Amino acid sequence: MNKYITIDGRKIGPDYAPYIIAELSANHNGDINRAYKIMEEAKKAGADAIKLQSYTHETITMDCDSEEFQIHGGLWDGQTLYELYKGAHMPWEWHELLFEKAKELDITIFSSPFDFTAVDLLENLNAPAYKIASFELIDLPLIARVAKTGKPMIMSTGMANKVEIQEAVDCARSNGCEQLIVLHCVSGYPAPAEQYNLRTIADISERFDVLSGLSDHTIDNATAVASVVLGACLIEKHVTLDRNGGGADDSFSLEPKELAQLCKDTKTAWQSMGYVNYERTEAEKGNVKFRRSLYIVKDIAEGEKFTSDNVRSIRPGFGLAPKYYDEIIGKKSNSKLYRGSPMKAEYINN
Repeated sequence: MNKYITIDGRKIGPDYAPYIIAELSANHNGDINRAYKIMEEAKKAGADAIKLQSYTHETITMDCDSEEFQIHGGLWDGQTLYELYKGAHMPWEWHELLFEKAKELDITIFSSPFDFTAVDLLENLNAPAYKIASFELIDLPLIARVAKTGKPMIMSTGMANKVEIQEAVDCARSNGCEQLIVLHCVSGYPAPAEQYNLRTIADISERFDVLSGLSDHTIDNATAVASVVLGACLIEKHVTLDRNGGGADDSFSLEPKELAQLCKDTKTAWQSMGYVNYERTEAEKGNVKFRRSLYIVKDIAEGEKFTSDNVRSIRPGFGLAPKYYDEIIGKKSNSKLYRGSPMKAEYINN
């Protein structure tokens, strides 16, 4: 496994701060200026990349109202697949404009292609990476086509079992993909945190010999922040301007302030992991003097015994360590000692 991959000059891996992808998805709500504003807010929040979804209602499904094409329950209840994607898709002609906007903002942009024509479009725009969506993980011809670009690839694994994930990874590698990240994902919108099973992230990395991350559909940041400690080096979250905006994905997306907090907190979580260490840290060194030690708490005459009344374990830490208390009690002082003096070994009459 590579220790890192590189997208648009940014290294991504366990030794680097988590890579945060702001998924724009359908949250443009048919307005390119809204898409621009989401990109601006993502940049301001500290996200590393904006991600699009590249499909049309004609390329992702067909216009058919038979039962198999109906959506029952959930966010999109009552629509056909064709109706959903007609309203949600990113117009083909917007892509170049959004790539130009990303360049202006100095933020990385790439997309999830859903068919070969989308790959061709994104190749013409020189996309620096590709994302395979969970629902497309079983589309091995699409994965092979993306792998042949030679670009870094990110895969989401929602709904996929171990065999399907292995097939997708093998397909990517056999077709030339050398930089791969596999994201643990639950394809629920929103997805309950208790169903995320974050320990899977480390298993993905070990089982498939890949870098691993998280595609998070929960409605807050707790799951994503926790995932960093379990090995996620990349996190993808849907973003919007207003969770109540009425768009297809708005209701389970982060608003700008929440995205900024995600960027901040995941970096803090990553920094806090560090390495195995039992030595004092720099933050601790100045506080050693405030640990407990043995002190004279009543004046003691020469030859007087040390007792629980005149020697105690208290703060600060300039005296003998408390572990010597039992050895000292009952022995005699070799000199006059005063209240408030730290206990020393040389005060004992041997």
